[in-house]
Formats: sequence, structure tokens, C-alpha cells
Amino acid sequence: MSTLDLHADPIDLTAALVDIPSVSHDESVIAAVVESALREQTTGFEIIRNGNAVLARTDRGLPSRVMLAGHLDTVPIADNVPSRREGDLLHGCGTVDMKSGDAVFLHLAATVENLAHDLTLVFYDCEEIAAVHNGLGRIEREIPEWLRADVAILGEPTGGLIEAGCQGTLRVTLTTRGTRAHSARSWLGDNAIHRFAPVLQRLSDYTARSVDIDGCVYREGLSAVRIAGGVAGNVVPDAAEMDVNFRFAPDRSAEQAIDHVREVFDGLELGFEVTDLSPGALPGLTDPAAAALIEAAGGEFRAKYGWTDVSRFSALGIPAVNYGPGDPNLAHKRDEHVPVQQITDVATVLRAYLSTP
Repeated sequence: MSTLDLHADPIDLTAALVDIPSVSHDESVIAAVVESALREQTTGFEIIRNGNAVLARTDRGLPSRVMLAGHLDTVPIADNVPSRREGDLLHGCGTVDMKSGDAVFLHLAATVENLAHDLTLVFYDCEEIAAVHNGLGRIEREIPEWLRADVAILGEPTGGLIEAGCQGTLRVTLTTRGTRAHSARSWLGDNAIHRFAPVLQRLSDYTARSVDIDGCVYREGLSAVRIAGGVAGNVVPDAAEMDVNFRFAPDRSAEQAIDHVREVFDGLELGFEVTDLSPGALPGLTDPAAAALIEAAGGEFRAKYGWTDVSRFSALGIPAVNYGPGDPNLAHKRDEHVPVQQITDVATVLRAYLSTP
């Protein structure tokens, strides 16, 4: 089994983590290596294993608790393991999403001696696949006491800039019904695909809302993302369906998001089925623990576009931010890579935040 040196430079530690394949549902080896390294190279932590998740926490009676959370799994490898270093870039599957963030967290757990906050580490499994498999959900069900903190930092790639909260996401399937007929006698039918014309017009005319929350501007979006219908090249279709995705600001609840999409299509004869729904997360930057993190990062932050597991922490009442090395636009790509300076910079900021002066 591979070993990790948690005292090594986080850049080298990132490379070592990338070199351990850990595609979703196949994290047992990396979980064992991480658990072993934490047990052997840190002091003052209670350490447990939950499935293929590894958790560790201090209990020094400090006035606040910070949670550092990161997933251990990656998308399927695309000829990009083992890692390779080319100048100022480290290439490999997971360098961005999100083994560089994991490496920073592991390194700090082993090297920060004068903690300003009690610390909880959560390295979990199956984030890159369907939410039903997500290790955080299992941890919340089985050992919820481990998910208590004053602020949570999720090591998702943000280009080294704090991204607060996240958008919610809603997907609905709209359906139309018509009457089938031979296309040579189309007037005898009622084309179900054509019935989407007013739907598309409303989507085209839709004006997205922008919302400023704690200085973070979240822009919403309502988009058709799939349309299907048709029987054959000579048949007027009698059924069609369209998937519509709504990315909504975190000041809306999940129920309010559903109501809003219903209102957009009010008056149209449509079937309406919610097929996916995840609430957003408020940034919570006014919380003292979160404000201290912003200060340590030089006061720069922005809204998170997209959905991440910070939503799970927000639902538990924990202010949460995304903060990690790497350009999120490179996540999951064959040429995934991270500028090594970002790894160093994130480690420096978090060391200052977690340490007493």
C-alpha cells in the first residue's frame, strides 16, 4: 500500500494522492492510505473510518470549530494517471477536482501546532456520481455529530479565490400531448412538438434575476437543456418532452424555485414533473468565523456559480464556502492540471486562518 508524507510540500502531496487511483466506488485504497497517514503523522485527533470516508477531529475546547471537507473520489481516469509535473503545472486526474485541496487539508492537519479553532477533517467518497451515493449523506445519517462546526470549508476548485454559498438547481420535465397522423395529411393530427413553441418563446423572453447577498452576486438562469419527440419521418408526433433547468439564487427555497418555474409556464397545457432538485446555500459571510476567513484571504470573494456540497452544510445551519486550488473549468478534463503556486497560496492562507497569531 502506498504511503503519504503529510509533512511534505502540499504540491508533492497532491502528486502522491493523484497517483492513487480513486474513481467513485473504488476509494478503499486511498481511504486506507489517508487513514494510516493521519493516525501515524498527526497528534491530538480522534480518527474514525466510515465506509470509504475518513474523519478526524480535535477537541481542545477552543471557542470555535472549523470543518475542512473534501472528496477523495475522481471521475474515470482518462490516461492521466500517474501525475506529471511540467514547469509550474501539475497534471493528472484529480489535480483540480479535488486532490490538491485534500493535500492542503492533510498537510495542515499534520503541521499546524497552534490551532486557533478546533478542527474537523472530512474526507469522503462518491461525490462525483449520483447524490444518493454521496458519502456526506451517509455520514449525516449515521454519525451526524461529526458534521457540527461554526464554519465549513469545502476544498472544491475555485482558482484560489473564496467562492461563497452556491446556486440551487432544479430540473423539470415538461410534456405535451397531441394527435398522431400521417405527415402527408398533417391537418388530421395535432403536432406535440409544435406545442412547445410558446414554451420556447417564454424561455427566450425570460429575464434572469441577479441577487446580491452578503456582497456576492448570484445570477439565475432558466434554460431548455433537452427536447425529445417524434415517431418516424412520416408521422406527426403525438407526444414530446422537454427538460428545463433552473439555476436559482440561494435566497429562494426549493419550494419557491418550483413555484417560480410553474409561474413562468402558467396557462400552457403542459405536464410538469420535478426530476431533480437541490437547494442552494447562503454565503453566511457575516458569521464571525466566516468573516475571519475572508480577512485571512485578503478580503476577496465571489459567488459560487453551480451547485456543490456546501449546500449540505448550509442545510445544517453551518456557513460554508468553497476554497481550493485549480480552475473549475479544467475539472474532469483529460488535460486536467493545476498551477502549483495556487496550492502553495491556499495552504498559506488557511495556515494563517487556522493558527493563533
